[in-house]
Amino acid sequence: MGKYIAFLYGLVAYLVFLIAFLYAIGFVSGLVVPKTIDTGPVVSLTEAVIINLLLMSLFAVQHSVMARYQFKKWWWKYVPAPVERSTYVLFASLVLILLFWQWRPMPAMVWQVTNPNAAMAVIGLSLFGWLLVLLSTFMINHFELFGLHQVVTNLAGRKLTKPQFKTPGLYKAVRHPIYLGFIIAFWAAPTMTMGHLLFAAVTTAYIFVGIFLEERDLVELFGDDYRRYKERVSMLIPWRKSG
Repeated sequence: MGKYIAFLYGLVAYLVFLIAFLYAIGFVSGLVVPKTIDTGPVVSLTEAVIINLLLMSLFAVQHSVMARYQFKKWWWKYVPAPVERSTYVLFASLVLILLFWQWRPMPAMVWQVTNPNAAMAVIGLSLFGWLLVLLSTFMINHFELFGLHQVVTNLAGRKLTKPQFKTPGLYKAVRHPIYLGFIIAFWAAPTMTMGHLLFAAVTTAYIFVGIFLEERDLVELFGDDYRRYKERVSMLIPWRKSG
């Protein structure tokens, strides 16, 4: 019975992630969804900056701390290994949904692309960034990354295998195509408000911090294989020699 409960839990966590991810596209791009990065109750600039920074900080802390091996060793005492990743994904998705809900728009204009064709091209570039994120997750193991693989393996009565170092597809050209996709998606905006600029700047800064922490863990996990990979492949700019 525990295996079926774990599977249902992992499935729910994945569906919550999927909803949050799809909503994020509309939220940042200003498309379809009822509340975007530039809509909602307008408050004073100081209040908006404080609330928005707190929301992004909450996501950054949760996302980074729960991903660290030291935290996982403690966390595994309370959360079974098959649902550990699903729990991480669920928490991250819920914090992201909280950000969408409580985000305060800062409507002052930074730039605006007035030419309709150019504006459509910029929106297309942003959507390409989101597509790059999604495709990059499938190149490694989308369902493992978001916890479904673990609960399905547990349901089948098989043991989880140790992670293997691999560099499929885009990972041969750039070490972090997922992060590259996010940067493109966040900055390619035909209308850039102060709120959108704050979101893009803070999340980009967090991406670089996340890369530092993630690569430290990857070096510890894969050793010289990852060190040689860092020497050979650029961090974010495709086909540029690594520094």
